Amino acid sequence: MARQRKRKGDPVTGWLNLFKPVDMTSTQAVAILKRRYNAAKVGHGGTLDPLADGILPIAFGEATKTVQWAMDAEKEYVFTIRWGISTASQDAEGEATATSDARPTRDEVEDVLRNYVGTIEQVPPKYSAIKVDGQRAYDLAREGEDFELKPREVDVFEAAVIGMPDPDHTVIHVTSGKGFYVRAMARDLAFDLGCEG
Repeated sequence: MARQRKRKGDPVTGWLNLFKPVDMTSTQAVAILKRRYNAAKVGHGGTLDPLADGILPIAFGEATKTVQWAMDAEKEYVFTIRWGISTASQDAEGEATATSDARPTRDEVEDVLRNYVGTIEQVPPKYSAIKVDGQRAYDLAREGEDFELKPREVDVFEAAVIGMPDPDHTVIHVTSGKGFYVRAMARDLAFDLGCEG
């Protein structure tokens, strides 16, 4: 009879709501907490981009069996769109690919944003962790590979403009289901408003 290999670390169990800072990946957050608590098993209940800060639910031990419920839960985002510049990765880190002098008014953004509430089709960003033929999309994008990602249905329960500090920036609040990409919404809004460059 084969012996079961003993997992290294302590049998820590439970959930922790981590405030993930900017410039940390979700995977790095898990690794740090695994070391910090000498935990045998650790996972996270959703992925936040490295440039995003916010609550990242971390599961330890037996709680990792319930991660799927966290993944399926409602998500809430507050993000700022900078109009007039498009980047390869659709975030502030990417190389600029186009610019535009067009700037939407608050009324224009609010009007178009109404089309994004409900079950919508969204094409994920190429710089995402989605697998394409067994490889991460962001790896293929960094290697300059030509590929397309298929649209996916995502649920957006609420989307509202909550601030416009200047003509270049709009702050938006979204409540959504799983699989929603903030960067994809920013990209699509810019396209619909003629500001994508």
